[in-house]
Amino acid sequence: MNQRIVGVDIARGLAVIGMFVAHLGDTGPDGVHSPSWFVVADGRPSAMFAILAGVSIALFTGARTVPRGPALRHGWLRIATRAGVVLAIGLLLEVLGTPVAVILPSYAVTFLLVAPFIALRPWVVAVLAAVAALVGPTLLAVLLSPGADGSAPVEAELGDNYVLDLVLTGYYPALVWIAYMLLGLCVGRLDLRSLPVQGLLVLTGVGLALVGYGGGAYLQQAVVPDSELTAQLVRSDPHSDATLELLGNAGVTLAVLGVLLAVTTLPPVARVARVLLQPLAATGAMALTAYSLHIVAIAILGNDVVWYPESNAVLAWFVVVTLVVCTLWTRLLGRGPLEWVMRRLTVGPHRPVPAPV
Repeated sequence: MNQRIVGVDIARGLAVIGMFVAHLGDTGPDGVHSPSWFVVADGRPSAMFAILAGVSIALFTGARTVPRGPALRHGWLRIATRAGVVLAIGLLLEVLGTPVAVILPSYAVTFLLVAPFIALRPWVVAVLAAVAALVGPTLLAVLLSPGADGSAPVEAELGDNYVLDLVLTGYYPALVWIAYMLLGLCVGRLDLRSLPVQGLLVLTGVGLALVGYGGGAYLQQAVVPDSELTAQLVRSDPHSDATLELLGNAGVTLAVLGVLLAVTTLPPVARVARVLLQPLAATGAMALTAYSLHIVAIAILGNDVVWYPESNAVLAWFVVVTLVVCTLWTRLLGRGPLEWVMRRLTVGPHRPVPAPV
């Protein structure tokens, strides 16, 4: 697919801005968001970013065409080389020592875990995503929750083992987050410019959000946990990595993506929407650069901008500068700097060898 899908870029831009809010928004002395609606940035932007990463994997490995033969092998190489670049950038950002949990290394690992599934049909990937959303969080809870004797099968704490953090004990465990990326892989194989598909995304998203967040709210009232394992399994709060949270976050992403795809493709409103949302689309097209530079900026400004924000002024500056710079950059220079590096250091698009005449 040569032409960018603007709705996907806008959604990715929203995810980047959401991460800014999560990292830099004013939480006040009591830990409550100010304003209170900033709670939407708790856990959801990173989940949206992961799902959209899965969508991107689908788009650069054939879009609606499931890869086969040489195209499949080429797709594996594209994913592997991109994962390598993302991992390297993530490691460099972690060296800066900011209080932000850098998501890129976990994404790189999850890229590799998703690679074996790119040759499957969308409905099969959807089933696997559902299985992963159930099995991954459950296995995580079983492995990390202490039993009757007070010990857990996996006793490692965050930071004890870097590889184990990426897969199991970290902020973004690949064991769980593969469900998001598989869902994105399924979505990216659909005709995202089709109104019925867009409607399906919205309806499915609303349903998943109701089941996830609503089910979590109900179970936390109805179930009296008799162990940490039971308590973990019925959670739906941000970054709990429980099945209900995954369903809720996935639902929000699908609904938002469906709406954005619709408003940027329907003739009566598409032109106006594309103009009004261009800054977000530009930020989404430069998501790797925007995300990485905001970590660098936090390192320069100091950790207090994360730990002790006195207002939302710093956040506002981050958002405004990012939207303006990304808009100007894409208009004047095209591809973002880290996106340019990604293009140069990774395997390019698959070009079939023409048959001999």
